[in-house]
Amino acid sequence: MLDQRLRERIHREGPITFAAFMDAALYDESAGFFGRGGGAGRAGADFVTSPEVGELFGALVGRSLDGSWRRLGEPDPFVVVEAGAGRGRLAASVLRAAPECAPALRYLLVERSAELRARQRELIALEPADEALGPFTSGTDPEDAREPVAGMGPIAAQLEDMPAVSIVGVVLANELLDNLPTRIVERSGRQWNEVRVGVLDDEAGPRFVEVVVPADSKLGTEADAVAGAHEIPDGARLPVPEALAGWVEQAATLVRRGDVVLVDYAAPVADLLERGQSGWLRTYRAHAPGTAALDDPGSHDITCDVPLEYLLTMAGRAGFDVVEHTSQAEWLTALGIEQLAETGAALWRERAHLGDLEAVAGRSVVHEAAALADPAGLGAHRVIRLRRN
Repeated sequence: MLDQRLRERIHREGPITFAAFMDAALYDESAGFFGRGGGAGRAGADFVTSPEVGELFGALVGRSLDGSWRRLGEPDPFVVVEAGAGRGRLAASVLRAAPECAPALRYLLVERSAELRARQRELIALEPADEALGPFTSGTDPEDAREPVAGMGPIAAQLEDMPAVSIVGVVLANELLDNLPTRIVERSGRQWNEVRVGVLDDEAGPRFVEVVVPADSKLGTEADAVAGAHEIPDGARLPVPEALAGWVEQAATLVRRGDVVLVDYAAPVADLLERGQSGWLRTYRAHAPGTAALDDPGSHDITCDVPLEYLLTMAGRAGFDVVEHTSQAEWLTALGIEQLAETGAALWRERAHLGDLEAVAGRSVVHEAAALADPAGLGAHRVIRLRRN
C-alpha cells in the first residue's frame, strides 16, 4: 500500500518534503489519486472542472485557439498541447466544436496517469503521436527535407510527458498547476523553516505528521521569491511550488512561437497569507472537501493555490511575455459566452413547449454559462496567457 511505502521511505531517509509526499499521493502509478484514475467528472468522480460542466467551455476554448492560430499566420500544422489532459473531456469538446483551425489542428493530450490515458480513448479517436506531428512527405529524393502534410487535421494523440519538440501553437493547462508538487515553508523570525512529513508511531498506530526543520539556502531563496516585498508574520506559512518553475521552463522550450494559456487556482501572496494554509491547501473526494492532506495518501485530491506573483516571475525568467491576466469569467465574456447564453435562452423560450432536444440544448447552454462565469465558483479562476513571438 502507498502509505506503507511512504512510511518505509521516511524511516530510511528521514522526514520527506511535502512536495515528495504530494507527488506520491497524487501520481503514484498504482495507488496515487490520479494514478488510479481519480479526478474530474460527475457521477463517481471527485470534483467538477470547467470542461466537465458541459460542451460550452470547450467551444469557447476553441474560439481562443482560433485567435492564436490567426495571430500566428494560420500555420499548418497548428500544434496544441494540453498538459494534464485528464480523461480528455476538454479535448473532446474542442474537437466537437470544430474550430476554424481544425484542418490544421494537431492536438496532443499529455497525461501522466496511464489509467486516465486509457479513458481518453472512450471520448476521442486517437492516432499515434508521430501522426499528430506528421504525417510527412519527402518528395522523390530520399534526402529531401521531410515536411508536414497540410490540411490533415484535426489529428489527436496522447503522450505521457511533454513532447521533446519545438512547436508553433499553444500549450493549454486547465487546473494543472495547482496539482504540481509544492514545498511548504514557515516564517521563523528572519529565517525560513520547512514543513516536512514524518511518521509518528504511538498507541494510535503510525500516522503521518508535520516535522518542521530549518530550510536550506536554496529553498529559502525561492521562499523569498514567493514572498516578494511582503512582510511575512512570524509563524505564517506559504507554498513554494518547486515543480512550477521547471514546468514553465519546459513550456518555454516547447513553444518556439505561440501562447501558453493557464487556467487555475492562483492568488496573490497577500491573499494566501490572509487565508492561511487551511485556505490555500485543500483536499477533495467524492465532490466534497476531504480530510487533512496527510491523511490516507492516494484517497483524495490535494490542491494548492498557485502564488500569483511567483508564477508571473517564473514566466518572465523563462522568456515569456504576459499578455493576458484576468478572471475566467472575464476571459469567457471576451470570447462571447454572454451571446451564446442569450442565444440558448432564446431557443429555450421558443421551443420549451415542445421539450425537444434543441430546447434542452438551449437551456443547457444557459446553465453552463452561469456556472462557468460564477464569480464565487469557476468564474473566479485566474486565466494567464503567456506569449513567445
